[in-house]
Amino acid sequence: MNRLYLRTILFLSRISIGWLFLYAGLDKIFNPSWTSKGYLLGAKTLPGVYAFFASPGILPFVDFLNEWGLTLLGISLILGVLVRFSSWFAVLLMFLYYLPVLQFPYVGEHSFLVDEHIIYIFFLLMLGALNAGRSWGLDSLLRKKGKKG
Repeated sequence: MNRLYLRTILFLSRISIGWLFLYAGLDKIFNPSWTSKGYLLGAKTLPGVYAFFASPGILPFVDFLNEWGLTLLGISLILGVLVRFSSWFAVLLMFLYYLPVLQFPYVGEHSFLVDEHIIYIFFLLMLGALNAGRSWGLDSLLRKKGKKG
């Protein structure tokens, strides 16, 4: 496969999913009424665990991690910096989003085992495995700097 073609696809894929994460995070940050409480309390899998995350002492921390985690992951992916590292955190976050809607073997009301969270997980694993941050991202600059030093 043409190297330029592959780099272009990786770059556009990284930017696209980065935008999804960034927008989701900023949307939560700038919406003062947003909270993850309803999502957590509606968990079908491990409802006790998710109810704990929704408890009054824990919920502000969970909301903060959610808002800023999504935002920082989006920035990391868009800029192409530490993509291998951040893709693993994004995979973990998507898995934590997947479990509450899973009522084995159905996911939500529209799917059997696989929903958008699973697609995101595999997409993010691919970006990390292929070093997508090196395709017109800051990871390529960090790599060059590391080789000089």
